[in-house]
Amino acid sequence: MFSLTPEEFIRSELKMVSPAIALAFLPLLLTLIIRYRYFFVLLYRAVLIRWVRDCLTGLSREERAFQYILTHATPGDVQSILDTFDHWCSKVEFISNIGPKKGKILDRLLQEHCPITVLELGTHCGYSTVRIARSLPIGARIYSVEMDEGNARVAEKIIRLAGFDEDMVELIVRPSDEVIPRLREDFGVERLDLVFMDHWKRCYLPDLQLLEGSGLLGEGSIILADNVIFPGAPNFLRHARSSGLYEVRVHRATLEYIRGIRDGMAELTFLGIK
Repeated sequence: MFSLTPEEFIRSELKMVSPAIALAFLPLLLTLIIRYRYFFVLLYRAVLIRWVRDCLTGLSREERAFQYILTHATPGDVQSILDTFDHWCSKVEFISNIGPKKGKILDRLLQEHCPITVLELGTHCGYSTVRIARSLPIGARIYSVEMDEGNARVAEKIIRLAGFDEDMVELIVRPSDEVIPRLREDFGVERLDLVFMDHWKRCYLPDLQLLEGSGLLGEGSIILADNVIFPGAPNFLRHARSSGLYEVRVHRATLEYIRGIRDGMAELTFLGIK
């Protein structure tokens, strides 16, 4: 009979056990893949595709989006520009705009409240800026804040392509925490009727507190904050609900252009300083 050394015996046992362990974990692995499949899709579309195309084209994702819109949309036709943008984001590359489904909530609020002065925090490519601008009454003005200069250049082109001039949309290329305290001094803003937040989620709460201290929020002012469920802004929501300054409503939805990932927008109605 052959005798095995201890090392040989262990190796032979491992060879037999390893496939069994792999098979035991296979159902768990399949369950995780199925459960989180939409997050894998998001990772693929938002990170991997972007990285590959950045390397191949030498252009930013935002510049590629503008080229597609310039080629396929009708200049001056806002709906055509938004539809083309939505098609690019859903079929070509992912960009986290508010999107068409949550955009309808924004449209409804704009029609209900008819704001005259709007502050947008996070212009990105200008999608939501264009969507807001088309619903505003004559004489209204948007102050749109974007800290990334490259994104701001793309947004400027898309906003002007849609037909909105500097009298209606003023693009401010600075960090939001620098802009908010100086809106009155630098831009003559006395009251904000609507604030749309769609920038860095970690900035939601400190920027909301800056707005509270600025004196620019009046009774009935609306703050609409996107993506408060995913990626999420829990501290922002906690403050809004506990401060006693707001009536809070969360509109449940899914993440723009990715079905299966729960998201939502927070609608805050300012009640006034008690």
